[in-house]
This record gives sequence, C-alpha cells and structure tokens, in this order.
Amino acid sequence: MPDSAAREHLLTNRSADRYRRMLAQAVDRVATRVAGTERPCTGIAPEHLELEIAAVDLDRPLADVGGALDELEDVYLRDAVYFHHPRYLAHLNCPVVIPALLGEAVLSAVNSSLDTWDQSAGGTLIERSLIAWTARRAGLGPAADGVFTSGGSQSNLQGLLLAREEALAAAGARADALPRLRVFTSAAGHFSVQKSAKLLGLAADAVVIVDVDERRRMRPDALAARLRECRERGLVAMAVCATAGTTDFGSVDPLAEIALECAESGVWLHVDAAYGCGLLVSPTRRHRLDGIEQADSVTVDYHKSFFQPVSSSALLVRDGRTLRHATYHADYLNPARAAERRIPNQVDKSLQTTRRFDALKLWLTLRIMGPDAIGALFDEVVDRAETAGDLLAADPRFEVVTRSQLSTVVFRYLPAGLDDDLADAANLHARESLAASGAAVVAATRVDGRHFLKFTLLNPETTSEDIEAVLELIAEHAGRFVDAHTAVTAA
Repeated sequence: MPDSAAREHLLTNRSADRYRRMLAQAVDRVATRVAGTERPCTGIAPEHLELEIAAVDLDRPLADVGGALDELEDVYLRDAVYFHHPRYLAHLNCPVVIPALLGEAVLSAVNSSLDTWDQSAGGTLIERSLIAWTARRAGLGPAADGVFTSGGSQSNLQGLLLAREEALAAAGARADALPRLRVFTSAAGHFSVQKSAKLLGLAADAVVIVDVDERRRMRPDALAARLRECRERGLVAMAVCATAGTTDFGSVDPLAEIALECAESGVWLHVDAAYGCGLLVSPTRRHRLDGIEQADSVTVDYHKSFFQPVSSSALLVRDGRTLRHATYHADYLNPARAAERRIPNQVDKSLQTTRRFDALKLWLTLRIMGPDAIGALFDEVVDRAETAGDLLAADPRFEVVTRSQLSTVVFRYLPAGLDDDLADAANLHARESLAASGAAVVAATRVDGRHFLKFTLLNPETTSEDIEAVLELIAEHAGRFVDAHTAVTAA
C-alpha cells in the first residue's frame, strides 16, 4: 500500500488544495518564462543538454515542488523552443490562445477518456458537436461524421483506410485486389500518404505522384492522365489525396476540379486540410477551399491554424457510415449491444482506444473567442506571408519559389553570380548558424534538388520588421560563408 505522503499526490477531495497550490506555482513559472523570452531558443547543442538530463536520478525524487520546478528550468524550460516568439518562423507550430490552455488544464485534471460514454459522458457529446460544427463549415452535408485524432498523419491514415476498405468492397474482395490499389497525390503532398500506404499493406509503388503547376498545386489534367493510365494497366484507383495547404508551399490544390475527376472515375477523394483548415473560419479567404464539400474524407488540424495546443485534430467523413471500417466490438468495452442501444461510444469510430478529451480546448476557444476571432488571427498570418513575399521579391539577394496561398514562403539566398552548389551550402550554413545563435528559427527544404529556406508564419505577433531583421541575419550568415569559401578557394 502506498504511504500517506504518496497518497497526497493523488488528485482527490483531500488533496484539492494541494493541487491548487502546485498548479499555481507551475503556471507562474511558465508565465514568467513566456513573458521574459527574448529569443525563440537558446541554440543549445543536443550533446550538452543530454548531459544535464542524464545527470538526473529518476530513482531519487526531490519531494519538493519548488526544487522540481527549478530543475525543470535547467532541463527543459530554459532551452525549450518557444513558438510564441515572433521570430520563430520554422515549422507548422503556432502560439496558443489562452482559452485553449484553460481547456488543457481542465481536461488533464478530470482525465476523461473519450473512448466510451461511461468514461466521458458530456465529453463525448461535446466532441460530437464540434465534429458536426466543423463538417458544416466544410459543407459536407447532413450525413457527415468524424472523430478527433492525434494529428494529421493519423487522420490521413484513417481516411485512406476507409478508402481502402471501400475500394476492396467494390472489387468484390478479390484476393488480387490489394496489390493493385493505387493512391494519387501531388509532388508537394505530405509524406504521411506514403507512410499510410505502407502501413495499409499496399504495394511499394502504390502511391502515384501527380505533377504540379507553377504554384505547386496538383494539375487536374495530369491527374486525369494518371487515372486513365491506371485503368489501362488494370490497376484500381483507391483514392486521390488532394492537399489544402501543402507543408512547404502553402498551396491549395484546385479541389473543385479534382473532385470532378474523382466523381467521373468513381474514386474516393481525401483532402488533407491539416494546414489549410483555418480557411474554414477566415472572414476573407474561405473561397480558397471551394470544392472541399465534395470530399469523401477531410483531415483538419486545429493545432495548426486554430491556434490550439498539440494535439487537437480530426478526421471528417461525408458519409458517417464509412466509419464502420474502424469499428471493433470488445465485450469488456463497447459490446455490440451498446451500439444497438445507440449508446454513443466514440471508440466505434476511432483507431485509438484511450483518447484524451482534446476537443475541450477548441470548445472553450469557440465559446470564449468565437470562430470569427480565430479566423481573423489566421488571416493576419496569411497577410504576413504576403508581406514577406513582397520583401523577398524586392531584394536581389534572394530568390522566391512561388507565392503561397497560406502562410509559408520558400526562398533562398542567391545573389547574382552565386552558383547553385555554393548557394546550397550557404543556405544550409545560414539556417544552422541562425538557430545556434537563438536569434531566430527558420525551416529548410529541398526544391528541385536544391536547398531552400522556409518561413512558416503562424504568429500574428510577427511583424514586417521581424521578417526584415531575420532576412538580414540570413544574408549576413550566408554572405560570410560565401566570402570565407571564396577566400579559401582563391588561396
């Protein structure tokens, strides 16, 4: 039996006051750290922090909240990467709205599990309400349904799982059908499509890459040609995975035209809107998602463009009956008789069993702020990307790949006369040096075999002055690298 000191750490009626005091101390630490953050990161090297963390003896508790928080400063808070800083411009990470943090505190303390009604009650219905609300925003129709997931990769996996099962059913469950299934996505689509195909047991060449236009959007004519080739070879088109907000370019595929091709070919249309779902609440740019209402399944990541903490994501389907492909009845958990009695067990729709009440964060955000406020914040970051694009286009030291429809900008340092190989090395050096300094964080990617840098703008607090300052830092680091290389070569 645990001793009385150990019992004090359980959240019970007797320990409620202890919970209040401990949580208040932690909130004060984090709030102080956030308010005082001067740089997005410290640039610490992994090997240095690894030594500090390895020195912690997990078998010898400190038994003191203050001491544990002091230690946490050294092993985490001091060197964490802070997405709320206006010069964090790297990945699809957003600063979070305070109502969502309130939801995080509540859901963690109550600790509901969203698999069955008898573990969550109102939590189940709140999640269902938010799924219905998002499906209405997407225009998916009265039969739509869905479920919250751990993130875009899981949503894409489940969407393609449903597509696989529907395709196999249409093929009459023939034994040779599975290796003949093909998934179509653009060259700018998310890597989780390939990963999902492997997890779903599809052939190694099951993912067919469709050409993109100059804005890095899937070309409907190229899709039509690929679908035709598929039929001519006796293969089965399982799904088309269109993207509403590619990770690198923020490009939104022409969804209405792609949906028409899918309808004519009888192919499942999955739309990966993990990034672009913020357009669902945009006061000015909702039309960029036109055609999404014709999708069979849709991925949305609220923790990208709704300013929610990780994780808060969902898979939506136009026909809720297709979710049956994820259903398994366990006698101890969700027996078939529960479904017959219409007991709302979310595990019947989910790939997960135990699942956090992540929907609560979005619920409180909408109830306190409202969707228009979230949409206005998303519009701000899209505006900021347009500003960044203008700055780069006017600066002869840089080359921009394309104009984003969302909030990313892909570019590289390439002043006149600099060859591609040296430019590759200079851009990589600039990113690494910038991160090591902690002054700013930017991302990197490859375009047509060359190294580029990337701004991902998801912080409305980022100003044009921040962007200009970061560009100057990049040019300084890259320029010094080029000068040093040139001097060595000349010598």
